[in-house]
Amino acid sequence: MNLHAHCAAALQRLCLAKCEGLVTRLCRWIVWSTLLLGAVVQATETRLPDAQETRLRELARELRCMVCQNEALAESHAPLAADLREEIRTQIRAGMSNQEITAYLVARYGDFVSYRPPVNGRTAFLWFGPWAVLFLLLVILWSFHKQSRRKNIPPVPEQKAHEIQAAYRSLKHKYGDRDE
Repeated sequence: MNLHAHCAAALQRLCLAKCEGLVTRLCRWIVWSTLLLGAVVQATETRLPDAQETRLRELARELRCMVCQNEALAESHAPLAADLREEIRTQIRAGMSNQEITAYLVARYGDFVSYRPPVNGRTAFLWFGPWAVLFLLLVILWSFHKQSRRKNIPPVPEQKAHEIQAAYRSLKHKYGDRDE
């Protein structure tokens, strides 16, 4: 049973038999108004002329959605992303440059909004942290390698070597020449 029929059946039980047409129209109105409201919410963004809209899309690809974290502002469907794109449109209409718009958003939301944060004291670990970890791992690896080379395994005395070879020959003779 689909949603429309279920709603209609539930409302029919509550209303008098004469109200059947009214219930059906009411259910249709609820479904259509819900669908149209969703479409209106999606279509709230205004458009710029093509050249400026292209500039907006390029700028929005370099900015991070604050809600979606790892999604560009251009691809995000979050309401905040739509608001930020609209804010960028307003600033483009006002004649601001891409650097001014980016500086405004960084001042408002912090360096995290940019996919290319500047190198400064707050972002130093972001830029140099992975290299420091890699360097540390290489130093640790080198020290383990150096320690393993220092450990000299003493040579087996000649008498012990003859005993080992004799034991090997006896086992080989006992079990055959199988390499299993």
